[in-house]
Amino acid sequence: MNKVYEPCENDYIKWREHEGWVYFKCEDYITIEILVKDKPCKLSDHLHKKDHLLLVCYKQYWDEIIYKRTRQSRYHS
Repeated sequence: MNKVYEPCENDYIKWREHEGWVYFKCEDYITIEILVKDKPCKLSDHLHKKDHLLLVCYKQYWDEIIYKRTRQSRYHS
């Protein structure tokens, strides 16, 4: 029997038709960052200058994930 891939933060993965970085992981699910874009100019004075679109993938679907690569941290692409 093949071992199911165990996702880790900062892994780049493919799940179904989506690809992105594992942004957060807990016991029950991961979030996958599939889009990052600049916030509108009028909001640029805020501490966070980017919007992140995250997709939730629950543990029962981890066997569908394809591992691609790993980065050092979310601050290194």
